[in-house]
Amino acid sequence: MSEHMRAMRQQVLGGPEVLLPVEVERPVPGPTEVLVEVHAAGVNPVDWTVRRHGLFLTPPYTVGWDVSGVVAAVGAGVTRFQAGDEVYGMPHFPRAAGGYAEYVTAPSRHLARKPAALSHVEAAALPLAGLTAWQALVDTAGVRTGDRVLVHAAAGGVGHLAVQIAKARGAYVVATASVPRHELLRGWGADVCVDYRTEDFTAVARDMDVVLDTVGGDYEERSLGVLRPDGLLVSIVAVFAAQRLAAKAQAAGRRAVTLLVEPDQAGLAGIAALADGGQLKPLVAAVFPLEEAGRAHELGEGGHTAGKIVLTVAR
Repeated sequence: MSEHMRAMRQQVLGGPEVLLPVEVERPVPGPTEVLVEVHAAGVNPVDWTVRRHGLFLTPPYTVGWDVSGVVAAVGAGVTRFQAGDEVYGMPHFPRAAGGYAEYVTAPSRHLARKPAALSHVEAAALPLAGLTAWQALVDTAGVRTGDRVLVHAAAGGVGHLAVQIAKARGAYVVATASVPRHELLRGWGADVCVDYRTEDFTAVARDMDVVLDTVGGDYEERSLGVLRPDGLLVSIVAVFAAQRLAAKAQAAGRRAVTLLVEPDQAGLAGIAALADGGQLKPLVAAVFPLEEAGRAHELGEGGHTAGKIVLTVAR
């Protein structure tokens, strides 16, 4: 195995053009870590946000968190995996993981076995978006049979997986998206589809138990209005305004929390079980080779892509 690898690295903040192919030293797994030979890497909005603004990272760095691949080596103390195992996950988030690369190291418990029913490309589309939906609907809201769930931007990366997870748990699902996405949403199990361009979702959604807000802005207050008393709004966009949102919800007799996704082997295993059971399948909108990560970001930043974009690592 070579001591070097290809990666897409940026030296400065900026547009897609700052993502440059480089050869860097291959990482070595430390205690409790595994080395993953990356076959595919998912692209998420946080990737281009960090590329432009840094947020919690300072250049130089390699963006990317979603990976699917094969264990190449294990560090001391690892018992869950061995070389040759197919795995997927979202290591280290929100710290740097360096997912846009041929290899990554990760704590073994930030990974789970790849869903057998999915390809590496499909599996790489799942971790960050799927865990966001899982942690919002399963861990936080405890969605169960008969619950009424509203999912905003339901054809997006998080949204389309949230619809499927909610439906798998027996919920009645209302989904907002443009009309061209409605057929897809019904195929994923949405009971009611609302065209956000021409319809007011507050006129359609009533007495909801849970709202997953992936949009923010005036959707916040309007979403509180469609919840039943003591219903729960889970926001993934107001992460740094949790107290403000909670106070607003309390004044309305509702509840609200904000969620920032975190690595979660149990959630990954639950998502894999749904995928292998035929209840969840990511929509892969486009696939680019690793070296064209900039093009992938350009497409994603356009804001009109349903599902997920994925990078593949050729060998």
